[in-house]
Amino acid sequence: MGNFTNEMMNLLKAVKKDFDEYLIKDPAARSKFHIYLTSAGFHALFLYRLSHLLWNFGFFWPAELIHYFNRVIFNIDIHPAAHIEAGVVIDHGIGVVIGSTATVGSGTLIYHGVTLGSRRIVEGKRHPDIGRNVIIGAGAKILGPIIVGDNAKIGANSVVLEHVPENQTYVGIPAKKTEKIHHEVNL
Repeated sequence: MGNFTNEMMNLLKAVKKDFDEYLIKDPAARSKFHIYLTSAGFHALFLYRLSHLLWNFGFFWPAELIHYFNRVIFNIDIHPAAHIEAGVVIDHGIGVVIGSTATVGSGTLIYHGVTLGSRRIVEGKRHPDIGRNVIIGAGAKILGPIIVGDNAKIGANSVVLEHVPENQTYVGIPAKKTEKIHHEVNL
């Protein structure tokens, strides 16, 4: 029982760290109250964390029921076996899919429509590992057992099929490394 209590405490700490990251990274979050009541991404992460806890203790059916509820209510599909560190933000959230063998590091910001999926049906590791402090743009697809390094940025609607080194920006279909381009706009 002590181990379950410790894991519940870890879950609550993770939810607090998620909440703190929302305050920093979600400009639409007007207040703490706003996040608690209306943030679908925050709610989906909470339900994922609960299903993940149950999954890890072998309560597969309750974990899968919470997973199903999460998909139906928030349209966010995070498999209970995925590993998501504390302090992740899913902004908007609609259409996010995170597969069972995926990992996501703390400080990562995931926009709507993102898929952390597989490229083919295989046993074992088949989903990506996302480093810490990564930004994944809306609609991006990161497919297969690849690694996206810390502080990387993935452009909106990009399809990532190869490893992304840390501190790099990848865009396009298929995604390739790009140099940051700064444009000045004269009004």
